[in-house]
Amino acid sequence: MTPLESKATGCVAGAAVGDALGGATEGWTPEQIVKRYGGAVEGVVPPYNADWRNARPIAPYHKGDGHITDDTLMTHALIRVYEKAGDHLDAYAAADHLVPELMTEKVWIPEFEAEALPLQRIFLAEKWLVARLHYGHVDPREAGTGNIVNCGAAMYMAPVGVVNAGDPRKAYDEAIDLAGAHQSSYGREAAGVMAAAVAEAMRPGATVDSVVAAASALAKDGTKAAIEAVCARARDLGHWSESFEALREAVRPYDTVADTYRDQGLGARRPSRLHSIEELPLALAFLVIAKGDFRETVLGGVNYGRDADSIASMGGAIAGALGGLASVPQEWVEQVGTASRTDLVAPGLALAGVARRVHAQDLLRRRAHEDAFAQLADG
Repeated sequence: MTPLESKATGCVAGAAVGDALGGATEGWTPEQIVKRYGGAVEGVVPPYNADWRNARPIAPYHKGDGHITDDTLMTHALIRVYEKAGDHLDAYAAADHLVPELMTEKVWIPEFEAEALPLQRIFLAEKWLVARLHYGHVDPREAGTGNIVNCGAAMYMAPVGVVNAGDPRKAYDEAIDLAGAHQSSYGREAAGVMAAAVAEAMRPGATVDSVVAAASALAKDGTKAAIEAVCARARDLGHWSESFEALREAVRPYDTVADTYRDQGLGARRPSRLHSIEELPLALAFLVIAKGDFRETVLGGVNYGRDADSIASMGGAIAGALGGLASVPQEWVEQVGTASRTDLVAPGLALAGVARRVHAQDLLRRRAHEDAFAQLADG
């Protein structure tokens, strides 16, 4: 593989692995996770509830056992959108291409153990795309307004960073435009920053520090404050197993979701310039604690609980982009791919091909602009 292909596949496969491992522990506390599994989770584990078909509030989803969740379904759908569009994406691309992907293209849904439309699996905050864009005919650039503010857009924005590899600002701008169809406020902001973090991680010579610096430089308002506070705290911590209480304390002032994760208060998930989603700052924090190591970054998110699949997926995407496909444990790629009946590597290779084509078009556009400006400036 070329470095581009290695980093792209590392990012996409890494995100899927983190998603699958974190699916089993989503919604629980570190203490509950240790009690259920007899210690920290170190890889693919069974569902938290053995009777997952009937257990509430999980049913009817078969989480655990290496099954990818809606995070990966949305990420792969966005990659297919890039393949169809063959260029940079904006909010109108969500209406023209992403919504039909969700409504008309059946895929294997591991949590259903059946083939179904992605629309039938995704969370209500993602169904919003279909309700607003297809049924509501809302201007795509404004469609995200009114949705609950969560990590729903950020969780599948890694492909934007790959297409804009090495250019965090361009990745941020593209993701902010695209995510406007889905999210507003700090949910939209997190999507932009997540794409920027991946774009920096794709750059040859990138480091954990340069990724965090790029994210912090572009982030606004509460998102910026949360990233800086949580990552500063993470630098003083030696291992994820001893970090949970300290990281939760650092992110708490910015997170609107209560400590009792499923007990949503009146102010939860509402627009605010003061707040941030929890998932992206935590993913970056575990990356800092692990010093970029893929396995430890992902396991930090998995064992933290709460929105574990999204935290581990975002961390896995960034760590996988930093280290390339070789940094993602092969046994996890094989286990998750087999259990989910999904090729985890092919989408990354396809995305690398898209990145090449888009970059070639960008060069032509830039040269045309340089020629035009030269004529204007020189007379």
